[in-house]
This record gives sequence, structure tokens and C-alpha cells, in this order.
Amino acid sequence: MVSTKLLKIDDLKQLHASGAGYDMIRYIGLPDILGKERDTMLYFMGKSLARKFEIETLEDIYSIFSILGWGRLELVKEKKKQLTFHLLDDSIVLRLKGPLDVDFRLEAGFLAEAVQRITERECECQEEIHKRIHQVKFDCFYIE
Repeated sequence: MVSTKLLKIDDLKQLHASGAGYDMIRYIGLPDILGKERDTMLYFMGKSLARKFEIETLEDIYSIFSILGWGRLELVKEKKKQLTFHLLDDSIVLRLKGPLDVDFRLEAGFLAEAVQRITERECECQEEIHKRIHQVKFDCFYIE
């Protein structure tokens, strides 16, 4: 049975998971299960996850990213039809330097849905990994 109750950000603080265990599931287990559709499935999984939370502000998104161990998200540019975010953190550096093939499709989907809920404008998000500077850039485009 699927719960329709939205999770509060404070509810996340009661959870604990090892970063290594999470990475094993995320970057080895899920890609094996999802196969060639992994990028699309992870993106829509992120969108689905965002629908489960009470998200009203950008600060809520920042808090969720931090608590989930996804990194420190910050808005760096705002235009009429686009928002640009950077994802930084020691955990991002470790993930990008590590031996696993990492992606940020789940985070991109989550961010797209969260921004859409806050702005009430349809939104899609693309990620760009900058390995040299250990940063991930998300461009969220409003769809007119």
C-alpha cells in the first residue's frame, strides 16, 4: 500500500545509512536492475521522491539534499526561464574520485519536481558533471 502522507524534513533526521552502502545500491545494484533505461528511470524516481516531501522553499530543497547526503546545493544563477544550481561537498569529491561510475540523474529528477512544486511552473532539469573541479551543475529549465 502506498502512503499519501507527505514526509516532513525533520522526519529525515531520524534515518541513518552508511554512505558506502547507499553508493553500492545506487551505483551498482540499481543500474543492474534498471538496465539501459537506468537514466530515465532514475530521473523519474527522483521526481517521485520529491512528491513525497513537504517542500515549500528552496531552503527545504537544500535541507533535503544535505540530510540525504547528496551534497550542498546552492542556487548560483536565476534567469527568466532557467535556474542554475551547483552541488558541492566533500561527499561529491569522494564520489567523483571514486572507482564507481557515478551519475546524478536521481538528484536532477528530484530537483526538477521540487522546483516545479515551489514555482508552480513545469520544469525539467539536466545535470553536468565537472570532474576536474569536483562539482555538479544542474540547469533547471521552465517549460512554457
